Amino acid sequence: MQHDRAGRFVAHCSALVIAVITVSLIAQSSAIAQQGSAIDEWLIWGDEQIRKIIDIPDDKRTFENTVLAIDDIQVRVGIETEMLQFMPYVSPDPAEREAGELAIEAWSDWDIRFEKNEAIYYAVRAYADTNPRLTGERERLLDRMMRDYRREGMDLPADKRDRLREIELEHTKLSIEFDRNIRDDETTVLLSIDELDGVPDEFIANLDRIGGLVMVGMDYPTYGPIMDQCRNETTRRKLWLTRKRRGGQRNVDVLEKLIRLRAEKAHLLGYDNLVDYKTEVRMAGNAEAIRAFYDTLRPIVRKKSQVDYEQFLQAKRDYTRNPDTTIHTWDYGFYLNLLKKTEYALDEEKVRPYFPLDRVIDGLFSITQSLYGIEYRDVTAEAGTAERPLWHEDVRLFEVWDKATGRMLGEFYIDLHPRPNKYTGAAQWGIIPRKAWSDGTVNTPVAALVCNFTKPTADKPSLLQHDEVVTFFHEFGHLLHTILTEADIAAFSGTRVELDFVEMPSQMFENWAWDRDVLRTFARHYETSEPLPDELLDAMLAARNLASGMAAEFQIFLGTVDLAYHSDPDGEVDTTELGLQIYDDILVWDAVPGTYFQASFGHLTGYEAGYYGYQWSLVYACDMFQRFNDAGLLNPKAGMDYRKRVLAKGGTMDGMDIVREYLGREPDTAAFLKHLGLETE
Repeated sequence: MQHDRAGRFVAHCSALVIAVITVSLIAQSSAIAQQGSAIDEWLIWGDEQIRKIIDIPDDKRTFENTVLAIDDIQVRVGIETEMLQFMPYVSPDPAEREAGELAIEAWSDWDIRFEKNEAIYYAVRAYADTNPRLTGERERLLDRMMRDYRREGMDLPADKRDRLREIELEHTKLSIEFDRNIRDDETTVLLSIDELDGVPDEFIANLDRIGGLVMVGMDYPTYGPIMDQCRNETTRRKLWLTRKRRGGQRNVDVLEKLIRLRAEKAHLLGYDNLVDYKTEVRMAGNAEAIRAFYDTLRPIVRKKSQVDYEQFLQAKRDYTRNPDTTIHTWDYGFYLNLLKKTEYALDEEKVRPYFPLDRVIDGLFSITQSLYGIEYRDVTAEAGTAERPLWHEDVRLFEVWDKATGRMLGEFYIDLHPRPNKYTGAAQWGIIPRKAWSDGTVNTPVAALVCNFTKPTADKPSLLQHDEVVTFFHEFGHLLHTILTEADIAAFSGTRVELDFVEMPSQMFENWAWDRDVLRTFARHYETSEPLPDELLDAMLAARNLASGMAAEFQIFLGTVDLAYHSDPDGEVDTTELGLQIYDDILVWDAVPGTYFQASFGHLTGYEAGYYGYQWSLVYACDMFQRFNDAGLLNPKAGMDYRKRVLAKGGTMDGMDIVREYLGREPDTAAFLKHLGLETE
């Protein structure tokens, strides 16, 4: 997943670095607090610049002083405030998180006023009416600006525009609240040692205790391994139910308010529902295209999913020696793990020692530096300032340099371990975009990669499950898209592309974490440095499509739920009841009353009416990967071609045009179905 405001939205440190970080954290805390008040100054500055644009006589308007000036203002304000707005997701300091949330709200309110400023709209329209002869990014920016003004209701009567402004201000507040409720949820389940039967003792030893009970949190590094290994079905059920209630009924209520506001906005703008409004400017084009995509895919996926289900059911009957038992969704991880062991001789716990985090980072860095002609430089020791903050001792900062030109291309942070009040998933934030200024200087992009991998202990480094390695590669694919852009206008920088295209580079890059030759470059035992044995690697690759039908069907379920929530004409949706109905309709599992997974479905703010994009863009990712695969995954020539023809483009072209240009033909679904291990016949 990636976050980007414009889209609407570790190797162990040395003692010296840790000392620098510790000192700098104290100094920068007050600096960030001061930045919280400075945001008001920058918003005032932005208002002054807006007035300057408005005051230009229409016959004196140029692309530079009107259209490009708008991009300039938004980028300048963003550069000065975006880091503060990122803090609610990562800072351990509650005061910084609160200041960041206030900054998000202040910036969003200002941005809404900017977008709804009638005088600015008339200024841009006056310039557009001259039919200027523009090309490339400049032509695209003016076209997109006029399109977006229409989509923001600037041609509507004043009373409707006022209501749209009210809706968007309220939407911002509710979105912040929804995200906060997920992030701050500290639900813990107390379990006895007996209830954790099958979970390794060393894993349990690292969990907190109260009295004689073990405290099990809902963060994935804790939850996942227990669900995969605990023999006690009652425990698995208890944990699954608890995780499916994160965010609480309060987030259900917040979500349903958001859905009503979104529906009202769509109606005011002349659309039947939010899905029609959102898809108009995406690759899909309209809701019918998405439904047709799912209608084609579902029966194919169901055949494999049913085979998967029967395989899991038989595994449970064999394991429990009960021919009449049934299988439930909380059994999934345990029997997936069991089938890997029994059918593929694959023990995930024996794989984990070959993926120490520091080696994974070194391998990932080495591969991408070679492929894309770049160099990463660790500058953590030089950071820890207000301009380059280090919000926690786990955080590291890297510069990215182009080997051919010797130019610095951008910077990125990595923040890889869980802690209280931190964002709980895995995501890349495009914090600052690339921007070429009129004086010839270039503002280089800044990104942050946030994950939640198990922390190292006193006697053992952080060891990743292979699916966590895949996640790391996925998010790094977003990061490369952000950093390697060559767009000159910030509106098209990096991941500022169609939402149903943005997951293409990230999903494509997952393939590197499954390639035999790639894995051999870094997968080594953390104690002996022995490479991942062939028998384990063979088992991993053979088991790749185990349960692929059920996994794909779950993705279809999430996308369908998102579309259903946002297709209701009035937005009057009982999200819990509708979610359970769709669960029963799409999945082989039975729905479980009393759960409300949507309360912690973070994609419903920022990706609303867009979750389908994961499967949609995966079609193109699989097709494009075949071309890369033919040339070689470690082939620098292929890497540079992909860098220039896809990653560098950002949003300067439509996503479909990028795909066609890279493939040299129309895309098709054959590689996608092969990737899932599915057959069409």
